[in-house]
Amino acid sequence: MTQKTQEKGLTAPVVTEPGRVRNVVLVGHSGAGKTTLVEALLAATGTISRTGTVADGTTVTDHDPAAVRQQRSVSLSCAPLVHEGVKINLLDTPGYADFVGELRAGLRAADAAVFVVSAVDGVDEATVSLWEECAAIGMPRAVTITRLDHPRADYEGTLQECQEAFGENVMPIYQPMLGDDGASIAGLLGLVTLKVLDYSAGYPPRAGEAEREHLLPIKDDRDLLIEGIIAESEDETLMDRYVAGELISTDTLIPDLEKAVARGTFYPVIPVCAATGVGLDALLDGLVSAAPSPLEHDLPVVTGVDGSPRPPLTCDPDGPLVAEVVKTTIDRHVGRVSLVRVFSGTLRPELTVHVSGHGLTERGHPDHDADERIAHVYSPLGAQLREVSACVAGDICAITKSGSAETGDTISAKDQPLLMEPWSMPEPLLPIAVVAKTRSDEDALAKNLARLVAGDPTLRLERNPDTHQQVLWCMGESHADVVLERLRAGGVELDTEPVKVSLRETFSAPAEGHGRHVKQSGGHGQYAVCAIKVEPLPRGSGFEFVDKVVGGAVPHNYIPSVEKGVRAQLERGIVAGYPVVDLRVTLVDGKAHSVDSSDAAFQTAGALALRTAAEQGQVTLLEPVDEIVVRVPDTYVGPVMSDLSGRRGRPLGTEVTEDGDHSLVRAEVPATELVRYAVELRALTSGAGTFSRTYARHEPMPAHLADAIRKEHASR
Repeated sequence: MTQKTQEKGLTAPVVTEPGRVRNVVLVGHSGAGKTTLVEALLAATGTISRTGTVADGTTVTDHDPAAVRQQRSVSLSCAPLVHEGVKINLLDTPGYADFVGELRAGLRAADAAVFVVSAVDGVDEATVSLWEECAAIGMPRAVTITRLDHPRADYEGTLQECQEAFGENVMPIYQPMLGDDGASIAGLLGLVTLKVLDYSAGYPPRAGEAEREHLLPIKDDRDLLIEGIIAESEDETLMDRYVAGELISTDTLIPDLEKAVARGTFYPVIPVCAATGVGLDALLDGLVSAAPSPLEHDLPVVTGVDGSPRPPLTCDPDGPLVAEVVKTTIDRHVGRVSLVRVFSGTLRPELTVHVSGHGLTERGHPDHDADERIAHVYSPLGAQLREVSACVAGDICAITKSGSAETGDTISAKDQPLLMEPWSMPEPLLPIAVVAKTRSDEDALAKNLARLVAGDPTLRLERNPDTHQQVLWCMGESHADVVLERLRAGGVELDTEPVKVSLRETFSAPAEGHGRHVKQSGGHGQYAVCAIKVEPLPRGSGFEFVDKVVGGAVPHNYIPSVEKGVRAQLERGIVAGYPVVDLRVTLVDGKAHSVDSSDAAFQTAGALALRTAAEQGQVTLLEPVDEIVVRVPDTYVGPVMSDLSGRRGRPLGTEVTEDGDHSLVRAEVPATELVRYAVELRALTSGAGTFSRTYARHEPMPAHLADAIRKEHASR
């Protein structure tokens, strides 16, 4: 059953049975109309009394200040509604590739996906890749073609694009009907039911039977649809009966259609015009009848917090509590707000639970386990939180003021703590160096960075020990803009600076150095002299210190002091301020004074000796080289390889992916050429290219580039 609770005049739907829930994520490229469609569905079901617009920044799901400013979604948002007694949790996701983390979170929380495709812009490569990703996890899918009221809308062309891009069994179940003006869409004709939905007088439509003149134009499409449904039917005799000429009834076709959609083997296409209400009821009816309930969807694997195996979960409100934080945000008034999908059990107010997060240490999320009390449970409607009495298995809710919950964490029973298998996240590949404007801003910057990283697993925060920069690794420029805006909104004054790559220095030829540190200014003086030989070692050998002093020229107790001074100079660098690597330093001679020699004096002499050796020998700058793998559609292989050559890249080869439509381009590229590659690859491939990178080694930098770095260092 579906109940209602009320807080501050806002009615929240509450379900007590998982079978009365549908979790549906809306996906598609930016500008396809996802947010506008959600707004129209909320208004059509009476969830909201007035429809907002993206342009005005008044929609329910685009409540983030960055989304209002950019006029596009930048974060995941949940908007529940009720249709025919079923609660539908609509999950609105960003369409821009930079916010793929929000998209992956939406896929995790959902049981079905609706691909929103604009009749104006069609299907892009990023949407095709997302379709393939949903196919890989068996996510049931439907397609809705939007923006039919636009002057450049091309429904038939867009439908054909969808069928070519998404493959077999992508078929329309409604045919748009033109109005009296011959241009606008005024109705829909059901290809299975042969019912007409007339929206010429507005929403809701008038329903009626199809006239004879409607049937002939749709015959071919209807025959293809019926054959597609029958091919997916579990009744193996149905195709034989159809081929033999038997008229298959609607009462037989519709249940088979709904089962195939829920199973993820058939993908209906529904035309929708949010502005006029065309198709909204058809889409809602389809979600209720064909989208799988949480009872029909496989649940993620769980283990004990120590990794020990546990039995598979079932979507049972009376089962063990297992929920997952799919999104965490920091609200300036409420504090930490966590969007939670409950997979098993029931989450109730005043319940003490176990919060566990493991496996994201490299992203700046240390493993953590804590017991916390859930004070309140809410039903979120965009930014609005409406208190509810419980959230059962299969449903989505929000909790607030958790001290430790981060995106991806598992919430389970205190006496039976469990851990869910995490969902995969792409590696952030665009570095942004941030620095507080003043010392007083440093603490606030650190706190706000920690909050952002807790809520966004696609962010990675690192403190580079070589360059001493604080680097935020983001998914792209838009992602970085939103992150910086949120930091500043938190009251932090900060700047960005060019990202420095961790170079190294080394000797390319043997050299000798002499360090003399003698000072006498009255009282206790300083006296230390040492002579060293420097030899380059193979890459990756590190540092060796060898003592070949004879006759006690350097007292035994000061030899470690010389090594300590050399090591300190290695860390500071010699010609450009970068660590010196891969060399052997041999102490061959020196002098000491019975009174004025000291540990500090011989440390200074050791450092001086290394610097004088650098003046005699040749010091080379080494730059890191990464091995990258670029995944692109075949048509972009040539431009990508040409671009990599311009980045001093060395191609290692190409190979075709299993799907046959993409290629993997492998190359070794200096890291200094990859600082903005995430942005530039996207521009080069119209958003279709992705890449990964792994450190390979350090190699000598070209002389002209090394000289420029030396000169810059010398001028400081």
